[in-house]
Amino acid sequence: MSTPEPEVTDVLVVGAGQAGVAMSEHLSAQGVAHIVVERHRIAERWRSERWDSLVANGPAWHDRFPGLEFTDVDPDAFATKERVAAYFEEYAQQINAPIRCGVEVQAVHKLPHAAGFQVQTSAGAIRARYIVAATGAFQVPAIPPLVPEHAGLTQLHSAGYRNPQQLPDGGVLVVGAGSSGVQIANELRQAGRQVTLAVGPHDRPPQRYRNRSFVWWLGVLGKWDAATPAEGAEHVTIAVSGADGGRTIDFRNLAADGITLVGRANAFEHGVMRFGTDLATNICGGDENYLTLLDEADAYIERMGLDLPEEPAARELGPDPECVTDPILELDLAAAGITSIVWATGFRADYSWLQVNAFDEVGRPVHQRGVSREPGVYFLGLPWQSRRGSSFIWGVWHDAKYLADQIAIQQSYRAYTPSTPALAGA
Repeated sequence: MSTPEPEVTDVLVVGAGQAGVAMSEHLSAQGVAHIVVERHRIAERWRSERWDSLVANGPAWHDRFPGLEFTDVDPDAFATKERVAAYFEEYAQQINAPIRCGVEVQAVHKLPHAAGFQVQTSAGAIRARYIVAATGAFQVPAIPPLVPEHAGLTQLHSAGYRNPQQLPDGGVLVVGAGSSGVQIANELRQAGRQVTLAVGPHDRPPQRYRNRSFVWWLGVLGKWDAATPAEGAEHVTIAVSGADGGRTIDFRNLAADGITLVGRANAFEHGVMRFGTDLATNICGGDENYLTLLDEADAYIERMGLDLPEEPAARELGPDPECVTDPILELDLAAAGITSIVWATGFRADYSWLQVNAFDEVGRPVHQRGVSREPGVYFLGLPWQSRRGSSFIWGVWHDAKYLADQIAIQQSYRAYTPSTPALAGA
C-alpha cells in the first residue's frame, strides 16, 4: 500500500491561541495560503489551564484585537477566562481562519536539498514552505525541583489550580509574587485558608491612577514599546489583578488580610522550607516601580495639560508588617499546618517537535523579532519578541503582522523571474 502524498501549503501555523489566530488574519490579508493546526480547541489554555475565577488583568477596551470588540463586556471591565476563549473563537470565525482542531504536530524536519519542511501530524503529513511556531513560551509548567514528591504535601502548578476546594484541608504555601500567585493567594485567604506567600522581585503598577488604567499609562509613556527589559529585570514578574473589578496590588494589604509574606523559597530539607532574606528588598523594589510610574504619570499630565483628578492617597504606603520587618527565614511546613504548595512559578517552552537549527544550546529560540536563524521558521508569542507588549493579546497581533510581512517579502523573492537578456548587437 503506497504512502499518501502529503498535503501542501505555503505556511503551517502551529497553535490556535491568540498568536495563531492573529497570524492567520495577517497571512490572509497578504493572500498567503496557510493552515493553522491546534491539538486541542481554539484558545485551549484559557479554558483548561487557568483557575475558575480568573479574569483578564487588563480592561476589555485594551486586551483585545483591533478588529473586534467585546460586545457584552463593559470596556473598562475585565473579561472572564471563558469570555476570552469565546472571543478568540468569534474572531477566528470572523476572519474565516483555516483552523483545524484536534491535530497535533509531532515532528517538523527540513526537507533535504529543497526549500521547506516536512511535518508529521496526528492527521497525516503536511509539506510547508514556512513554519510559524505560534505556541508561545508558556507551554510547560515550571516547578523548581525543591520539594520531592514523597514529602507528604499536595503540590500543583498554578496551571493546575482551579479553586480552594480542590486542595486538602490545611494551610497553603503559594510560591510566586506575580499576578497568578497574588490572585491565588488572595482567593485562598478569602476562602478561610491560612496562606503563606513567597515573594520574589516584581513590578507592581497601579491598576488605575488618576482615572486611567495602568495599560493606558504604559501606552502613553511608551513602556509597552520598550525593546528590552531593564538591566537585571529579565525575569521580574508583574503583580497586577483584574479580580474584584480590578485593584492595585499592595503586599501590605495582603498581609493585613492575614497572608504571611516570606522571601523566595530557596531550599527544602526534612520538612523545612528555607526562604531568602530578600523579602524587604523585593517589597521595596516593587514600591519603587510603583512610585516611579506615578511620578512619570504626573509629569505627563502636567506636560500635556490634561485635566485629570489628583490622587494623593495613591502615594500613601502603610507601615511594613511584622512579617516583613522580622521575616521568617525557615518554616517547618507540617508544624505550621501547611498541607499544600501552589507553584506560581511560570512556564518553560517546549519545542521538541520542531527539529530544526533554530535554537541555542539550552533550547531557546534564536531569533530577531520572531524571524529565526533557520530560514523559513518563525516564532510568535514570545516574551519581549519585539517589545514589552509582545506576549500580551494586543501585542501579539502586531508581531503577527510583522511576521506576515516578512513571509510575503520572502515569497516575492521566490516569485522573481529575471527578464531575458537582450542579444548582443540587437
